[in-house]
Amino acid sequence: MSAGRPTHRARGALRIAARERGVALLVAILLVALATVIAASLAYHNAMTARRTIGAFDYDQALLVTQGTEAFAAYALQQTYASQPNMIDAVQPWAQPIGPISVGPGVTLQASLEDLQGRFNLNNLIGPDGVTVNTQQLAAFRRLLVMIGLEPQWADDWVNWIDKSPTPVIPGAPSASAYAEMNPPYQTPNLPVTSASELLALPGFGRARFARIAPYVTALPVGTKVNVCTASPYVLDAFLGHVQFSADPQQFAKDRAASGGCFPTIAEFQTAYSNTLPANPSGLGGGTAPPQNNFQQTFAQRSAWFLLTSVVRAGGTEFVLYSTMFLDHQSNGESRPILRSDTPE
Repeated sequence: MSAGRPTHRARGALRIAARERGVALLVAILLVALATVIAASLAYHNAMTARRTIGAFDYDQALLVTQGTEAFAAYALQQTYASQPNMIDAVQPWAQPIGPISVGPGVTLQASLEDLQGRFNLNNLIGPDGVTVNTQQLAAFRRLLVMIGLEPQWADDWVNWIDKSPTPVIPGAPSASAYAEMNPPYQTPNLPVTSASELLALPGFGRARFARIAPYVTALPVGTKVNVCTASPYVLDAFLGHVQFSADPQQFAKDRAASGGCFPTIAEFQTAYSNTLPANPSGLGGGTAPPQNNFQQTFAQRSAWFLLTSVVRAGGTEFVLYSTMFLDHQSNGESRPILRSDTPE
């Protein structure tokens, strides 16, 4: 055997030692990788917990701010009632938007009030008995649809959506059974609704149509009157049956702002209403004058229903709350929120 050369047994021992060192190294690598994964997971969960906590704090903070905004809006409406109990118009202090203003470290607020009685009330198409069609309101809604570029037959479909009758009260409108046969099937409410977004339930109506009609419609109690002082020019012209106020909406807005009060006044609008001839329910103009005995039941110059929009930015996140406010004329102008939503309708 040559001197200095390892024996067979020695070489085997060296190979075993090398393998053991390799296994030890591999185990060490695996342990480091596992520790890294665990550390990363803990860091991620800690970060997410912190973020959720911050988000929950920001949300609670935003909710408190919006509730404070509701209280401020209620106070503004009460003050308006105290100074002018028989008038709600678009140039009173309640109608002026607020903000953006800082309400705390890193928290800003924007808010605005809108008179919902300046819109067309979808529930007015059916009378209090739930069956009788209000032909004046139906004709106005058909014309409103035409004026903003939509098809007038949606008014007929809507009547069937809220009336109590199991069969269509207007020929050609879908029956209640037609909705039950759809996939998936659903039922008509057959009663007044609380949101104008139910228009989306009409087959084929779609988001695009709703986006066009949404600024002009609302869902309020049956019999709620239109306030001519705050009404959209399109809503006013829908009842008149011809284009008068909506010919130039920007000029109309300027005239209303410059009026310093109600525009048009109830007397001015009644004169225009008396001179109109809206017999064509799907178009504009022509025919005989509308029934004057409906005027007092349809129009007014004060309101009870308002939409408060509160936009709060806190911690880089935006929160929006829509609150339906009720001004109670029977309780000396007491005002309170009736409904809250994260969508306008």
